[in-house]
Amino acid sequence: MKREIKSLYQFFEAFPDEQAAIDHLRAIRWRDGAFCPYCNSKRVMHFSDKRTHKCHDCRQRFSIKVGTIFEDTKLPLRKWFAAIWLITSHKKGIASTQLAKDLQITQKTAWFVLHRLRYAARTRSFNRPLKGQVEIDESYFGGKEQNRHAADRKKGPKPKAIVFGMLERKGDLRAATIANLQGRTVRGRVFDNVKDGATLMTDEHSSYRELDGPYTVHSVNHSAGEFSRYFYIHTNGIEGAWSLFKRQIYGIHHHVSFKHLDRYLGEMCYRYNRRDMEEGERVNDLLSQVDGRLTYKALTYDQTKEDLRKAPKA
Repeated sequence: MKREIKSLYQFFEAFPDEQAAIDHLRAIRWRDGAFCPYCNSKRVMHFSDKRTHKCHDCRQRFSIKVGTIFEDTKLPLRKWFAAIWLITSHKKGIASTQLAKDLQITQKTAWFVLHRLRYAARTRSFNRPLKGQVEIDESYFGGKEQNRHAADRKKGPKPKAIVFGMLERKGDLRAATIANLQGRTVRGRVFDNVKDGATLMTDEHSSYRELDGPYTVHSVNHSAGEFSRYFYIHTNGIEGAWSLFKRQIYGIHHHVSFKHLDRYLGEMCYRYNRRDMEEGERVNDLLSQVDGRLTYKALTYDQTKEDLRKAPKA
């Protein structure tokens, strides 16, 4: 049975030992019955240690962690559960340095733990397109030019990451990096996420005007000092989401590489879209989607270095 947890104190009461955490994960992951993570067979045998299982068909032995983000972890599940509580309860997330102190683990381990949780929190598919009134907007992320070393500033401005977001009013937020804001690129992103006939609220960017037709487009001219018209034409909602994300990046993490920016965006969208849930509900929700593995090698893989390694020598 799933436990209702409304505070961090109740969290530690609910999971006094490792077996309690294992039983909780098993209740959530196997809510429709036990299955083998190797062949999906339902014919599963359970051993008396309450931690080991065996498939009657493929004969593989496994624990409840196999096939999840917890596979091969050396950390106890109680620490993983605590990390889930912290990353889902804090509106701006938690830094790996702080998590390392809280859980008494190394910063490198804490960084990997958080990225595996972001992997679980990612949006796997968009089953329901955004509809009704949808605010769309772009934002830029990167260091301030005046903070760069004088020698670096002479090389020209450093490009910033472009982030594109869509927010259904009283609904979900979707955000990810985008290569550019050209009309073709923006149209593709909107068509993939927003239902035809929706009403779009935008700023004055020229690419948004090209969406008029499949959608009804209303825009405000920020450069002229206009931020709202008729009380409902504005992009205040998604700009509030950008403000929250910037406080997360600059206030909590201080620096995020372009390579991992989408992972942090996914984390923020996960919390934002579950803002009406209780803390314990968010923990259980994330535990319900921990299937899949993210290895450290895959997380830190650098395609550029691999291409250089494989390039023919001169």
